[in-house]
Amino acid sequence: MPVPDLSLTDLVAAFAHPGADLALLLCDRHPADRPALRVVDAELRTTTVTYGELADRSRRLAGAMRRLGVGEGDRVATLMAKSAEHVVTLLATWRLGAVHVPLFTAFQSEAIAARTAHAALVVADAGQLPKLLPPVRGGAPAPPIVVNGAPGGADGAEPAPPGTHGFRDLEAGPPLTPATRAVGGDAPFVDLYTSGTTGQPKAVTVPVRATATFAAYQRHGLDHRPDDVFWNLADPAWGYGLYQAVIGPLALGLTTTLLRARFDPELTVRALTSLGVTNFAAAPTAYRALRNALGDSPVRTSLRACSSAGEPLPPDLAPWARRVLGADLYDHYGQSELGMAAGQAWDVASAAGAAPSEVRAFPGWTLAVLDAETGRETVGGTGLLAVDVARSPLMWFTGYAGGGGLAPKAGGSFLQEGRWFVTGDLAVLDDAGRLHVRGRQDDLIVMAGYRIGPTEIESILIEHPAVSEAGITAAPDSLRGEVVEAYVVPAPSAATGPALVAELQALVKTRLSAHAYPRRVHFVTALPKTDSGKIRRAALRG
Repeated sequence: MPVPDLSLTDLVAAFAHPGADLALLLCDRHPADRPALRVVDAELRTTTVTYGELADRSRRLAGAMRRLGVGEGDRVATLMAKSAEHVVTLLATWRLGAVHVPLFTAFQSEAIAARTAHAALVVADAGQLPKLLPPVRGGAPAPPIVVNGAPGGADGAEPAPPGTHGFRDLEAGPPLTPATRAVGGDAPFVDLYTSGTTGQPKAVTVPVRATATFAAYQRHGLDHRPDDVFWNLADPAWGYGLYQAVIGPLALGLTTTLLRARFDPELTVRALTSLGVTNFAAAPTAYRALRNALGDSPVRTSLRACSSAGEPLPPDLAPWARRVLGADLYDHYGQSELGMAAGQAWDVASAAGAAPSEVRAFPGWTLAVLDAETGRETVGGTGLLAVDVARSPLMWFTGYAGGGGLAPKAGGSFLQEGRWFVTGDLAVLDDAGRLHVRGRQDDLIVMAGYRIGPTEIESILIEHPAVSEAGITAAPDSLRGEVVEAYVVPAPSAATGPALVAELQALVKTRLSAHAYPRRVHFVTALPKTDSGKIRRAALRG
């Protein structure tokens, strides 16, 4: 049973309206008894949460958050695994007109502190608390902390640690009155930090009107239907998980599945078969891990659709998915700055049979390839993949947050007075209108769907007394697509070898994130540089 046809005009009008009320559009307008979340634990025990329950719980938490001083425009950070409490926190934040700041649970204290420098509140799972206490704020006052669950990891009723507030206690209080606040389509509701190739991570400020983009992809790209058992494996701390595992389904009043467990191929296979999943989305890394676990032995599933996003899909995975999982696997393309803009749309019959690396613009988007030298549109040759802004009604990005406000046309991403938004990816547009994405123009590393900026890692490595210089680049990996590779110039008299490699890897794990450490480390006498002294990372890649 497909979702009733939704015109792009209606979607944009609803979410871009000056009186747009996000909590109403995502939750309160849907039937109270309709299932919103299917939360599954590692033992495959399932808890269903209805839209009515989400509405009640988020109103109560919003009331408590307002009493803690959170108001319109304030930043509320979450350091939480996939759970009903996570979604309740998002809706509570948006009821107040506040802005959500997602934090990946693998981040360590320093990375968290950099992303919460302006937060009014942090909501964290109990197991994440050691990264937050004592807070690292560079002398600035620390935000209040709300702790979800017991410090020991159970969901018991232990009191919250000193200086924090218990999630259950706050949720039990009186609800917010009035129940929600309309902020309009241009108001921000997410600050999503995304890694770049230079400097610190940048915050993509997402306006309420972008929700129309996420809803359109949920409908046209994923063909998420009311009778689907839909499961997007991506983490909601990143764009694809937040946009399409949470916001997109809620915008359409549909049901989404959240697995409260770390990724494990065997568990994923059991979940796919036991839960009767019909519509599945994940990064290519997950499909590669499933292939490694299953080999070529077919499994009986209920899948009708598999989608891939976050990095280019290797061409050998789609035939494998058809043979082993029993469903076609389609490749989708997007960015944190766009949402999903192109791919093989599940509701378009003509997409079937296209090669996995071939994508077309989704409804609401006009894409082109520009010659890198002239900036003119080109067909048949490799160039810069760009969005035609005026002809893309679902385009919403205008710049990165910075300097206390939004920086329009920031980062050199817009060309020709804003006509084009250049994605930073290289692509070929053929005569039939198909896009073949070739990869990043710059040095950004995309590992298992996660975007990792080299500069952030380099700055940590050179703090080690045994390191004089460091250069970071991407190395091909059969499982993850790309992994972080480090080229290190050791300090004079430093002892190189496995022990130092382990120290450097541990340093990045503890200072930045458990997923961003260099899996390959080479010791070199010098780094290739430009005349101005910048590291030539392309030369490192060879």
